[in-house]
Amino acid sequence: MSVRKVVFSEDQAEAYDRVTELLRSAGIDLDDSLLTPLSDGKSSVLAVVGKAGSGKTMLLAELYKDIEAAGVDVVSGDYEGRKRKDRRTLAILAPTNKAASVLRNHGVPATTIHRILYTPVYDPEYEKIADWLAGNGSRPEVEGLTEIALDRAEVFYKVNKSIPGALAAAGLRGSDFITGWKRREDPLDIGFIDESSMLDEKQFEDLKEIFPTLVLFGDPAQLAPVGQSGAMIFDKFKDKRKITLSRVHRQTQDNPILDLAHALGDDSIGFEAFERMVEEAAARDDRVVLGQRVESDLMARSPVLVWRNATRIRLIHAFRAAFGAPPDELLPGEPLICDGIELPLKHRKKRIDLEARGLIKGAQVIYLGPGRKAGFSRLHVIGAEEPQVSAASIIKIELPDEEEPFIPFAANMGAAFLHGSAVTIHKAQGSQWENVQVFAPDIFAAARMGRSEAGQPLWKRLAYVAITRAEKRLFWVVRNRLARPSGPLVTDDLRSGPAPLTLASEEEV
Repeated sequence: MSVRKVVFSEDQAEAYDRVTELLRSAGIDLDDSLLTPLSDGKSSVLAVVGKAGSGKTMLLAELYKDIEAAGVDVVSGDYEGRKRKDRRTLAILAPTNKAASVLRNHGVPATTIHRILYTPVYDPEYEKIADWLAGNGSRPEVEGLTEIALDRAEVFYKVNKSIPGALAAAGLRGSDFITGWKRREDPLDIGFIDESSMLDEKQFEDLKEIFPTLVLFGDPAQLAPVGQSGAMIFDKFKDKRKITLSRVHRQTQDNPILDLAHALGDDSIGFEAFERMVEEAAARDDRVVLGQRVESDLMARSPVLVWRNATRIRLIHAFRAAFGAPPDELLPGEPLICDGIELPLKHRKKRIDLEARGLIKGAQVIYLGPGRKAGFSRLHVIGAEEPQVSAASIIKIELPDEEEPFIPFAANMGAAFLHGSAVTIHKAQGSQWENVQVFAPDIFAAARMGRSEAGQPLWKRLAYVAITRAEKRLFWVVRNRLARPSGPLVTDDLRSGPAPLTLASEEEV
């Protein structure tokens, strides 16, 4: 049994015990840290829900450590060795790259739901290195790679648990060792799904096909996926399949941002009273700022969060004008949001390539400049383990009061992008930024409309989601103004990775 370095609260301990009981039926005994025969083979699902700061991430991280200590293989999506009958597998997933990167920052090897649906096909020569790093083979001899290069790969993997990153540290490019992608054929055993409030019915059904045992971690106060009538997947679970973390642990750290988020649960607080609370918090703590204008400098890396689409489009054009962006091209450093893949069904492999590299709907991207070929863009995918790619792109900039967007340049087909300097609060779910600007006039507009979602005023759900996106500092912007930038857009702050991967070339399409 592992020695625990953290102290669980009563509700966390109960949740841990409930998950432990579930895992026991899946052949994993955490009490004695060993694997056992499957007890019944039935599918099982459990939800652990709680508001921001209730300790869901810490609980997930501790469960992961104990499961790995019991001998379970953790599947990250970047490499998967041959499954052995005497082993069990665990995958930790999130709906977006950004959400997965939040878990990775806590030492949890998370990947996206899209990434686990497909597995990479490795060149047989380099697969020997992957097997060795994963502990399934002896140190290989590979033509063209020195012992020093293999040492670099080994050191990198011990720290980061990423096979592609380790191979890149050895001096290889993704196109050297990954020859393609294939749909997952064999199921896995256990799936931990973070930010499960974002799951829709289709994703949930796909996950149940892969994992006979699923544990969902989610926040019931967030916004439900569009088209699901305000209901989240775990709302339909019976009480025996759901446990609620009620204690707010991060409150003990005197976090004014979480104080404001949880104050929204008070039915007696209206919008005006809440805004006075924001003003009072800002007067006593610099982690909350009552902003008189939108800061254009912050928009380059963390979008302004809005409710109305018209507000989003207006702020995007104000941002581009402030930085002097020409109407017919993008400047390096401009933020983008992936809006999906525009490829016909016959190009399924190209779609898999793009999605596997992080270009899934909702992914946050920074434009680095044009690619070598017309219609290609060099991009930095925020939160991806290999962030730099070159992809055929269709970039759309929506115009105020016009149905058709302006397209500065485009490939015939490829990854589609919208501008990312402002996004709706719905699309911001699952993401976090150090600094978050919330456009309060939009929240006020929602309050005036008097709409409700799942029995709670819509404005409170919007405010809760927007506020809890902030890791360190919250800007509550009360006026429709934009500050001038302090300097030009830059890209030198972005973490560089292996040589950019080129995806969906026009010759192949």
